[in-house]
Amino acid sequence: MLDKLANTGLPVEEFIARREKFFDLMLEDSIALFPAAKEVTRSNDTEYAFCQNKNFYYLTGFNEPDAVLVLIKPAKNGTDNNNCQALLFCLAKDPLQEVWHGRRIGQEKAQQDYGFDTAFSLDEIDALMLQYLNKKQQLLFCQGENKDFNEQIYDWLDKVRNSGKQGQKAPSALVDCSSLIAEMRLIKSESELAIMCEVNHISGLAHTRAMEKTKPTLFEYQIEAELLHEFARHGARHPAYASIVAGGDNANILHYTNNNDPLENGELLLIDAGGELAGYAADITRTFPINGKFSQEQAAIYQLVLDAQNLAIEAVKPKATFAQLNIQVNEFLTRGLHKLGILTGNLDQLINDKACKKYFIHGLGHWLGLDVHDVGDYQVNEDRQQLREFEPGMVMTIEPGLYIPILAQDVEDVSGIDKKWRGIGVRIEDNVLVTDQGHENLTKNAPKSIKEIEALMLKKNN
Repeated sequence: MLDKLANTGLPVEEFIARREKFFDLMLEDSIALFPAAKEVTRSNDTEYAFCQNKNFYYLTGFNEPDAVLVLIKPAKNGTDNNNCQALLFCLAKDPLQEVWHGRRIGQEKAQQDYGFDTAFSLDEIDALMLQYLNKKQQLLFCQGENKDFNEQIYDWLDKVRNSGKQGQKAPSALVDCSSLIAEMRLIKSESELAIMCEVNHISGLAHTRAMEKTKPTLFEYQIEAELLHEFARHGARHPAYASIVAGGDNANILHYTNNNDPLENGELLLIDAGGELAGYAADITRTFPINGKFSQEQAAIYQLVLDAQNLAIEAVKPKATFAQLNIQVNEFLTRGLHKLGILTGNLDQLINDKACKKYFIHGLGHWLGLDVHDVGDYQVNEDRQQLREFEPGMVMTIEPGLYIPILAQDVEDVSGIDKKWRGIGVRIEDNVLVTDQGHENLTKNAPKSIKEIEALMLKKNN
């Protein structure tokens, strides 16, 4: 048995099995190409932290820039041994470059440690790619993913076509394989789920720390620093996305990431943040009072959102759909807002009109995995309903929210709402696994009930 790859926490066999599964999806006499990400310049001669292309990573576990994975499935014939080949082109070992920029894996260790049939230097790719493309019937690549790499592919194809007099022939069919690998990524393996459980645990610790450290007079960015500290000290060195630390009315900006404002006594703090571990993301949101005690109005909105979330989570099971969950949550929130007097009029008509969407202004959830908004078809119909049936191994977020900004222009119309509700924004988000029996909430250790939150914040203040 091969060892686990140090940067992934996954056994090499898992990546080999993924490639073998992709080979099964390929037609005979075909070739598939997957590029690694490139380093991105931040300014002058500094780069952003490197983030590998997720499809490439899913099939390789290889975490260096500029590499290319080549999968070749031959035609069956009497002379061919019919062996599929997984080839890697990657940066060559270079002592001078490695002194400045870090050690490279190189071709020998890439083949030995990552289970590739052969590994080549990137310097060889142009010549060898023309050979591999020649006389293949089908070429598969993710066509909308990487414009520069697509142009490189078209350049290789042109060169093969222009060599027709020498008997060369370019693939006759170009296939976008994005949906094929998306379907593979949608169902998580036991090894993947172990990592996702761990990164949820780490992220839950970070949210708990944020509650413990929060108090009036601090700034949003100081609480963001507490999150990043807790992520990193448990092994999740980077956040999975830009953390949202939104005090007061800033919570009504869905993708607020400035995190610059002071935390005011009597307001709520909404934190949407998750760590990334071995490439896999957590995506958790908690909302809590900056001074440790919910006001009557804050508690009413918060409990309504929490009850709606619990209702949705309990409905997660095989063959359920986001469309079904949305119907239940929209009705529940509409009834709750009507009871609070925020929505007025005939209740049945309000439910029919999904009136809560004036304040619940985003989706109920999304797939989660190597990407925060992970790949996978939702099977959306013309009415924008997500009809994909849940299956064991899927991981999703469940994240209802209600947003009542201070200024009327921030929502279609809040001019008739009592001022006591203004400026309240609440979202609660957990990560949920579909199991054979129903579901498992992976977000177990981040306090969520009003009682838990207030008890934790009271304890830290004493």
